[in-house]
Amino acid sequence: MPSADLVILGGGSGGYACALRASELGMSVILIDKDKLGGTCLHRGCIPTKALLHAAEVADSSRESAHFGVNTTLHGIDMVKVNEYRDGVVGKLYKGLQGLVKSRNVTYVEGAGRLVSPNTVEVNGEQYTGTNVVLATGSYARSLPGLDIDGRVMTSDQALNLDYVPKRVIVLGGGVIGVEFASVWRSFGSQVTIIEALPNLVPNEDIACSKALERAYRKRGINLSLGVRFASATQDENGVLVTLEDGKTFDADILLVAVGRGPNASGMGFEEQGIAMERGWVLVDERQRTNIANVFAVGDITPGLQLAHRGFQHGIFVAEEIAGLNPVVIPDINIPKVTYCEPEVASVGLNEAEARALHGDANVTAYEYNLGGNGKSQILGTAGFIKLVQLKDGPVIGVHMVGSRVGEQIGEAQLIVNWEAHPEDVATLIHAHPTQNEAMGEAHLALAGKPLHAHA
Repeated sequence: MPSADLVILGGGSGGYACALRASELGMSVILIDKDKLGGTCLHRGCIPTKALLHAAEVADSSRESAHFGVNTTLHGIDMVKVNEYRDGVVGKLYKGLQGLVKSRNVTYVEGAGRLVSPNTVEVNGEQYTGTNVVLATGSYARSLPGLDIDGRVMTSDQALNLDYVPKRVIVLGGGVIGVEFASVWRSFGSQVTIIEALPNLVPNEDIACSKALERAYRKRGINLSLGVRFASATQDENGVLVTLEDGKTFDADILLVAVGRGPNASGMGFEEQGIAMERGWVLVDERQRTNIANVFAVGDITPGLQLAHRGFQHGIFVAEEIAGLNPVVIPDINIPKVTYCEPEVASVGLNEAEARALHGDANVTAYEYNLGGNGKSQILGTAGFIKLVQLKDGPVIGVHMVGSRVGEQIGEAQLIVNWEAHPEDVATLIHAHPTQNEAMGEAHLALAGKPLHAHA
């Protein structure tokens, strides 16, 4: 029976990050996955969707180039070529990841694994035993009760592989996945309608960001139906008909179901081995340990944010925890989030409503720096803002941004929040001119009481 210090079930972001870090720390590692190494993020999520979003940005640049004095003509979107470009990006990263895992002497086992004891995973009839076991089996695209994924009704998994641009699309769900696909299709020329049961798009973001994105989407010609729940959908050879609970109907060529992702944690022996679970999620403490001492769980199968970089962080954390390094816990609220639509939305820390609910209205200050005052944003032709949430006379506890490419500013934002910087601390730092990064400095200058390119 093959054995190792660490057996990891799942080779996605959390699993392979854990494997690589554990190997660095001198542990023997067996990594098991039934699919391709890299998981959803590399093959069906983060990377391929961002490749599509970049192609969409190129389409918009071609369409709008005359505004910049560059005369181009957009002749159309060749989805076969777009998909070849996307697959090329994924393929290079996949090959590199395979080489990296091999170079670290990680034993990679391909096949569907099942937990058969608290320290043993069985794959293809063979058992692999670990002193510690890490569950990292990821997530799946959810649907709604009674809404079958078939034909013209699809999730992001099927939408990624379309070889044509649909003329009319309904996107069910205004969260991250929904608004990103809506952005791609609109840039490619589709008529797009987003249906979101909650009152706002990206409802987990600061309300100011949600409202700004809604304005930008309406300006782009994306139709929004907010605050009314989905009732039913029917399809035939001509298209899809969606009905809401208030009786309003919408029709389109396809329906993208983007209502979130669920934990992929059933049918693999977790419950049978006594792993504590709730509504399909694997329950862990703040050290990512399950109720069984030598079994850990990371990434999307644990309650909380479903982000690839959260999975990376969990995987590294668990490897260091097992090695006795006592790594620092980063709470979900202080993990950066980016929605890569156009315009982008990025945030880290408490939003204004959360901060006021937690600390009281009198103890919270919020400030928005409009990108209209930022030179590089004007060059790029983007609108938006950077919003800071601060404890009165204390640190910045939230940064929230809307605008083209603002996701690139999230690195400094997470340092500010996680290192509990005061506005005065950031205001003394120099931000290069002309960059969008200046807007981060300008916002902190204003909150520190010495605004430069903003009104006091």
